[in-house]
Amino acid sequence: MFSQTPVLVENYAPNPSPHDWMNAPHSTGTSIMAAEFNGGVVIGADSRTTTGAYIANRVTDKLTKVTDNIYCCRSGSAADTQAIADIVAYHLNFHAMELGEKPLVNIGAAVFRELCYNYRDSLVAGILVAGWDKRNGGQVYSIPVGGMCVRQPVSIGGSGSSYVYGYVDANFKQGMTEEECVNFITNTLSLAMSRDGSSGGVVRLGIITEKGIERRVILGDQLPKFYEG
Repeated sequence: MFSQTPVLVENYAPNPSPHDWMNAPHSTGTSIMAAEFNGGVVIGADSRTTTGAYIANRVTDKLTKVTDNIYCCRSGSAADTQAIADIVAYHLNFHAMELGEKPLVNIGAAVFRELCYNYRDSLVAGILVAGWDKRNGGQVYSIPVGGMCVRQPVSIGGSGSSYVYGYVDANFKQGMTEEECVNFITNTLSLAMSRDGSSGGVVRLGIITEKGIERRVILGDQLPKFYEG
C-alpha cells in the first residue's frame, strides 16, 4: 500500500511576490574585458548595475583602482567584488611600503586569487586583473568564479561575454598598437551590450602603461553601430 505520509517540499513558493526584485542582490550583470598591447594593457567595461530585472545604476564604474599600476574589472555581485578589491588594495599598500616600490601585477593577481578561492562558496565574483610593471610589462590575469587564475593576452567576462567570444577570437592579434587595442575593446563591448540585457550604459576604458593610467568614457550615442535586427 502507498504511504499516507505527507511529503514536505522546502522553499516552494507557488506564488512568488511580484516585488521580489526589490530584495534581489545588486549584480554588475556585466561585460568586462582586458587586452595586452605593445606597451601596456587596455581595460574596459559597460556601466549597468542590475537588481534582478531592475536597472539600479546606469553609470557604474567597474574599473577599480587597486594600486597606481594595477586595476581590476569587476563582475558578479557588486558588494562582493567591491569588498574584495578594497581588501586587496589594503594588502598591496602594505606590500608596497615594505618593498619600497610598486608591487608586481602578478602579486596583485595572486592576492585576488587567494581570496576568491578561499571564499569561493560565499562569493560571486569574476575578476580581471590588469596592469603594468617594470619586470613583465603589461599583463592580464583572469580570475573567474571559483578562484582559478590564469594569465591571458586577452580576456573577457560577465554575462555579455558569451555573445562575443567568436568576435574576440577572429579579431584579436598580438602586438597591437594602443589605438588598435582601444578600438578592438570598444567594438567588442558595444557588441556585447547590444545583445545582453544585463549590460548597457556607457563604455569606460583604462589605458595602463609605464606612464600610469589614462581614463576614457564613450557615451551610449557615441558607440560604434553594427547590424541590429
